[in-house]
Amino acid sequence: MPSRRCRLALTLAAFAAPALILLLPALAAAAPIRLWHAYRDDEARALDAIVAAFEGEEVEVLAVPFDAYASKLQAAIPMGEGPDLFIDAHERLGDFRARDLVAPVGDALDPGGEAVFQGPALAAVRQGGEILGLPISQKCVALYMNTALVKEAPAALEDIAALAGSLPEGVYPLAYEASNAYAHMPILAAFGGAMLGEDDQFGFVGPGPERSIELVRSLIERRVVPEDANGALVTDLFNAGRAAFVISGPWFAGGLGEEARRRARVVPLPKVRETGLPMRPFLTVEAVMLSPQGARRAGARALARHLAGAAAAATRLELARTPPVRSDVAVPAGDAFIAAFTEQARAAIPMPTSPAMRSTWEPSTRAIRKVLRGDAPPDVALSEAKRRFDDVRRPLPPPASPAPLLVALGALALALALRWVRAARGAAPGTAHWRSFRRSLGRSIPAYKYVAHAVVAIGVLVVIPLVIGAATSLFAGRGEGLRYVGLANFISILTARGGPLFASGSFYLVLAVTVLWTAVNLCLHVLLGVSLALLLHRPTLRLRALYRVLLIVPWAVPSYVTALSWKGMFHRQFGAVTGLIEAVNSALGTSIEPISWFSSFTTAFTANVTTNVWLGFPFMMVVTLGALTAVPEDVLEAAEVDGATRWQRLRKITLPLIRPVLAPAVTLGAIWTFNMFNVVFLVSGGDPDGTTDILVSEAYRWAFTREAQYGYAAAYSVLIFLLLTLATRAFRFRRRRTPVSAIPQGGAEAGSAPVPAAATEVA
Repeated sequence: MPSRRCRLALTLAAFAAPALILLLPALAAAAPIRLWHAYRDDEARALDAIVAAFEGEEVEVLAVPFDAYASKLQAAIPMGEGPDLFIDAHERLGDFRARDLVAPVGDALDPGGEAVFQGPALAAVRQGGEILGLPISQKCVALYMNTALVKEAPAALEDIAALAGSLPEGVYPLAYEASNAYAHMPILAAFGGAMLGEDDQFGFVGPGPERSIELVRSLIERRVVPEDANGALVTDLFNAGRAAFVISGPWFAGGLGEEARRRARVVPLPKVRETGLPMRPFLTVEAVMLSPQGARRAGARALARHLAGAAAAATRLELARTPPVRSDVAVPAGDAFIAAFTEQARAAIPMPTSPAMRSTWEPSTRAIRKVLRGDAPPDVALSEAKRRFDDVRRPLPPPASPAPLLVALGALALALALRWVRAARGAAPGTAHWRSFRRSLGRSIPAYKYVAHAVVAIGVLVVIPLVIGAATSLFAGRGEGLRYVGLANFISILTARGGPLFASGSFYLVLAVTVLWTAVNLCLHVLLGVSLALLLHRPTLRLRALYRVLLIVPWAVPSYVTALSWKGMFHRQFGAVTGLIEAVNSALGTSIEPISWFSSFTTAFTANVTTNVWLGFPFMMVVTLGALTAVPEDVLEAAEVDGATRWQRLRKITLPLIRPVLAPAVTLGAIWTFNMFNVVFLVSGGDPDGTTDILVSEAYRWAFTREAQYGYAAAYSVLIFLLLTLATRAFRFRRRRTPVSAIPQGGAEAGSAPVPAAATEVA
């Protein structure tokens, strides 16, 4: 029977429940409006000023890093913990709508307010006759001019190319990210091409796209455009006065110095005289979007209306230099920067919102790089890109019956239950075994208290994610609507998706590259680490402490920074390695050509290995230094007295004694190298043509660049886990079967020094 206090509490709860239900809407309305964005710098300050001017409910603003923005929205909104409204690019609307992350704006758009939005801005956020966002800005690329080098805006792209012979030495007529599919879009549009065709088919094929890549390749060969240019390089060239024109967007101005800003002028992109068509870039419309829960709040809709209003547009124009999308916001007279981007936006092509668009970037960029590096003709490269696009977009496996899985789980549960029953019968209360069990349990309770928190932490942080990941591998779907398919993902991976077993991107080819990558790196890590540790352990070496600090720096610096630094050094035109080659040429009179590091598997793999060896050898060095301190000096002295050479002492005494310490370090190093995502992804990026990708980077691409096929990526992760588990088990089994050389532990205390095998050989 419940106590009187318990009955009183239950009675009060019964009367309070209806009142709480009635108060829930009021409590929800009292919560602050949550607004998420990924802005930084001037744009973030402009947004804060706009929100501060909002006269309504309290607003809670959260800035989310851009790289994690979409994934956080996808995780938080379905759980009811996400924002009421958020600011994002319109091209994600198709994916957001499929996941039920966005709702129509409703009365957030004033009646008749559609007429104030300029160009294709409002059309970009309209889907199925519904407006899913309120445009607040539009961004596209245009043409930056260096007025210190050129005075007139070009009428055609060919006019820019004609400047190649008239500019000072070392100055490029045009700089842009030529190998990037997004940056290539303006030239592709001038040849009548498109990234995504009708019915979500791959559009980057045919005579027009092929000719567009051939034109870019000819520009690079004539040194009109720098090769392998990234955003940082383009900015550096313009700041240094080594680029007459640059194709980039409004964000480019933020990286310019004061001098470069003064001489910069922005004009719309020219036409291509060969086709007579203008260069038309992709248009990205940033819009305020309402989540399903936010669309039900009048305050959230009012805030959306405020953020997209004329006053907010004027604030963004003043503080962040953002071109307005509203016709009722006047551009300041003489502001050529804003006027040029506004004019260019009218002629731009809104980026498709279909989820299939995300699958075009990787194959298109790889095809462009293959052609520009001379690895394949345009027709072959684009046909391969279409095949990859179709492979990613192919229908998902059919749903499978969960009955076999349930039967297997039931059999496992039954086996465990039978085992527990058998154990319980052997330890029935009153028996000697039961009394012994109680005594041992009582003695172990303090130990259980010490490890309980660790068990909980490991379970939450390690075991549960592993179980969830393994379970996800049994499902298929493109981010939403996952359905159970059993082992279909594993079958697809292990059968190379129906193609040749060692075709580009197949599991077996990537596995072979991963094993080679791990073996080469591990050998170099151990060789360099042990060699340097032996050198630093010598007592006669001066400045040992300084050398140790300097040699551990590569391990202390974040791998992300190190990888990007080495990638810059491997650049064919402007890298430090090329600078060394040029210095050697001028000093010795040789004619060594700069190496295009990422144009072949051998050189790209070498670049990755070099970077990872720089990162990994300090760990082996530190472990070996610790192990060397435990090597008995008397044993080494006895061997030296017996005539053992330095090499014999190392091979017969030192290495066998430090091997038990090195073994777990080598195992850890193998696991880390097997999954070294940062170096592969940041240095080579899988180039050329994905041949240097390893298993973990391939899993990442299936999860985040190929329409969010999380089940397929999870299957890759499970296979990686199984491979590493089997490899470590085999390594442990081999260690148990291999006898360790027995070295007597004696010395001065025992009264006699041991006689190693090396000393016997010398004698």
